[in-house]
Amino acid sequence: MASIKDVAREAGVSEATVSRALSGNGHVSAATRRRVAEAAQMLGYVASSSASSLASGRTRNVGIVVPFLDRWYFSAVIEGAQQELMRHGYDLTLYNLGQDPASRRSVFEQFLLRQRVDAVIAVALELTDQEVQSLHALHKPLVGVGGPLEGVRTLSIDNQVVAGLTTGHLVALGHTRIAYLGGSLEDDGAFGLNLSRRLGFTHAMEAAGLHAPTRYYRAADYTIDTGYSAAKQLLGDPAGRPTAIVAGSDEMAIGAVLAARDLGMVVPRDVSITGIDDHELAAFFGLTTVAQFPRGQGRLAVRLLMEDLHPGEQEDELPGHGLPVELIVRGSTARPPQD
Repeated sequence: MASIKDVAREAGVSEATVSRALSGNGHVSAATRRRVAEAAQMLGYVASSSASSLASGRTRNVGIVVPFLDRWYFSAVIEGAQQELMRHGYDLTLYNLGQDPASRRSVFEQFLLRQRVDAVIAVALELTDQEVQSLHALHKPLVGVGGPLEGVRTLSIDNQVVAGLTTGHLVALGHTRIAYLGGSLEDDGAFGLNLSRRLGFTHAMEAAGLHAPTRYYRAADYTIDTGYSAAKQLLGDPAGRPTAIVAGSDEMAIGAVLAARDLGMVVPRDVSITGIDDHELAAFFGLTTVAQFPRGQGRLAVRLLMEDLHPGEQEDELPGHGLPVELIVRGSTARPPQD
């Protein structure tokens, strides 16, 4: 069995450097850390996790807190984060809050405050001041994904911009009767998501001199099922139906595509439909959408944490809090039908 001395000899560094590189305790350049990791892998050397934790005071474990697990966006962010954590030699502990306030209290008042994780990523969660302060008091780095948090490094897209992109695309195609299918304003979602995306739609319509009547606004819950039901209502009246639908998520847009087909309509000949996210099923349905790259969001969140956990070891400058988006035009949109 290979020893730390064997790894040091293979990598051309001291045993102390090997220890720092593999434990994360102390400064080691990124190039040296890679060289040591490659040598350890080649020789089959595995450092004792318990010994490393005792020596460094770290667990090499990051906690990720999410409100849901059964939605594609969250699973994609987690996947990206896990890939990046593995690259840095870290494990992941997942905390799914669900809708239970007691579970949330347990996570923030007990689990995260124990010495089980070195840092925390909160995905689409509006944390309270007390939750943030309790983590900061224990010197646990924290990164938020999905919206602004006071005193926390956060990553987010501009939700008004993304809804405006799809709406503007439909306007450019010549549509004037455009409906909006989005989250309910009675429960505005994390960081005002529902309102922001609706405002992006209405502002783009107003900029084009257009107006959507009240009946063209329908609420759904970011799922295929609710998108289907709401679109059935929008498209059920042949005399007043819209020629295009802007959906606040790809899942709702997919539901709208299925509803149109069940009503005997052809997408996009009879109705154009857009989404937001670039869901894994978007290409299958030929859906025009705005990609927000959630796997990249997870990877970037980890890289921000590594800046705090291992200062000075990042090889390139990381971007600010704004995240990239991209309009992807596929076969679900076309010029409006001729009346």
